[in-house]
Amino acid sequence: MSVSPHPSGNLGPAARESNLKVLQATSEPGKELDILIVGGGVVGAGASLDAVTRGLTVGLVEANDWAAGTSSRSSKLIHGGLRYLEMLDFALVQEALQERGLLIQRIAPHLVRPVPFLYPLTKRFVERPYVGAGILLYDTLGLTSGNSRGVPMHKHLTRRGTLRAAPSLKDDAMIGSIRYYDAQVDDARLVANIIRTAASYGAHTVNQTKVIDFLREGERVVGAKVKNQENGEEFEIRAKQVINATGVWTDETQAMVTDRGQLKVRASKGIHLVVPRDRFQSTVGLILRTEKSVLFVIPWGRHWIIGTTDTDWKLDKAHPAATSADIDYLLEHVNKVVKRPLTREDVEGVYAGLRPLLAGENDSTAKLSREHVVAHPVPGLVVVAGGKFTTYRVMGKDAVDEAGRALDEKVPESCTETIPLLGAGGYKAAWNRRNRTADESGIHVARVEHLLNRYGSMAQEVLDLVAENPGLAEPLPGADDYLGAEVVYATTHEGALHLNDVLTRRTRISIEAWDRGVSAAPVAARLMGDVLGWSETQVDNEVAHYLARVEAERLSQQQPDDVTADAARLGAPGIVPLT
Repeated sequence: MSVSPHPSGNLGPAARESNLKVLQATSEPGKELDILIVGGGVVGAGASLDAVTRGLTVGLVEANDWAAGTSSRSSKLIHGGLRYLEMLDFALVQEALQERGLLIQRIAPHLVRPVPFLYPLTKRFVERPYVGAGILLYDTLGLTSGNSRGVPMHKHLTRRGTLRAAPSLKDDAMIGSIRYYDAQVDDARLVANIIRTAASYGAHTVNQTKVIDFLREGERVVGAKVKNQENGEEFEIRAKQVINATGVWTDETQAMVTDRGQLKVRASKGIHLVVPRDRFQSTVGLILRTEKSVLFVIPWGRHWIIGTTDTDWKLDKAHPAATSADIDYLLEHVNKVVKRPLTREDVEGVYAGLRPLLAGENDSTAKLSREHVVAHPVPGLVVVAGGKFTTYRVMGKDAVDEAGRALDEKVPESCTETIPLLGAGGYKAAWNRRNRTADESGIHVARVEHLLNRYGSMAQEVLDLVAENPGLAEPLPGADDYLGAEVVYATTHEGALHLNDVLTRRTRISIEAWDRGVSAAPVAARLMGDVLGWSETQVDNEVAHYLARVEAERLSQQQPDDVTADAARLGAPGIVPLT
């Protein structure tokens, strides 16, 4: 069994160098890994934690930053998928609800928390029993997991009760509603947390390390050739089994090995808007029916997230772009039910992500399956594709099960359903003593609560940085919710290597700040540079790169269609070369 040299799950610069050396050494006889996982999104992260906690030696490589693709651009919901009940996909909903209960109560209570939603009813007599029966089934399926649901049961509301919960709704927008619960998460934080937990058990995890080819012995895949994107160095990693968990890039990575028996993945674009909380008075979120799918209005701290769309995307997968038409579509549908219409001026942030859907004969991405599939197209290579963010743990388990069957020794059963992520242990006790922590640290209790909701019991590690350097207690310019200490912590503990990593994923400044992080960028870059040893030129390059990214995204969001939006977004380069 691999024993971690970093039991705290530290992913800082020294840990990355250490992990790179271990992975480079796998080309020596007898040093090969049991499993190499390609892809640092939620599924690859889940597979790495699953494999290492079974006692296997594990490597995980990601071409960009952790969760840089789909896994940082979701609706940020942990849910069963109410709309899949209408498709009669009961097994998928039940599995997702089981995972929701596990995440809320055991695996990540510091990151996943219940959130109430209203389902407005518009038709008298017929709709309430029909929708009510569906939501009752949703609640009931959540009870069948053997775990407590972790969220309250649904409740029927009159029109008056609905308007009391959501005063901003038009009086004639509904005849009543049903309130039910799901859960939400900061998706990118969860991924980084899973990877840190895997590292704490001994997984060797390295970001900014791209697979450029697979190693073969005859038909068998025996590892991968990779490129360290930070310095251009290329080397080989050898493993008994390789798991391809690259999401929307599955077709491209499979094609390096074989064109036979491939899983086909189709990318569906979903965009989201972020607006200030005061633009819409409500104590609950909303779920609205549209002609194509459903639309959510989701509480998000001092903001609302409005999403999502569901359209085919065949252009650049690294930087999917939201168009002007996409933004108008969401605003138009929300404005059908709110008293004070939302306008472009109300939109603080916009982000677009891609769902990796298993391709079928159907032309509509909205009707493609969200179930996942695991395949073994050639010896030594396991491919996992499809699925939902919520079911990442099951996907990781199934992929490792398949890889384990091809290993010589018997592999133990998965145990991740019993393993809390780092920060979960002691979280409730830390929350209960938050007022004392505020007194001891000299930091306002509201900021302590913010840290606890982002780091769980590891919040103390961030406060320790403030104790060493009180200047880090200052909030970032234009992003008052975040402290300078969080930028340093992201770099020393969470594997952030570039300014973009911190402003878009370790924090959510890029979508929550009115200026999308432009004011915070120089301060954050300097704090990162102090840890990573950047030159003045590199600090300037990081800031310039981030500003170019923001400008390219703003420009793309003014374009009428996907082709012109994609061209505008590609105006900013994808990675900052080190100087």
